[in-house]
Amino acid sequence: MPLFVIERNFAEQLDPDELDHEGIRLVNDEAGVRWIYSFLSADRKKSYCLYEASDADAIREAAARAGMPADVVVPVEQVVPPEPAGR
Repeated sequence: MPLFVIERNFAEQLDPDELDHEGIRLVNDEAGVRWIYSFLSADRKKSYCLYEASDADAIREAAARAGMPADVVVPVEQVVPPEPAGR
């Protein structure tokens, strides 16, 4: 399944502990997307998330239904490991 990086910008600081993880999972399941993980910026107003989805529209649909921003959705062409395989 294709991978996407999503940049989310928040007006207020994001507290990950206050997210409705179960609700987000249900919306994502219905839209056919899977949240892999996220990084939160130091000021807690921006996140970068890695998702699996059939296409960018599925991610935008899930984000809208979950009430989350999806300001930039970038398809990932290739995953580059920190060291070449076999080293």
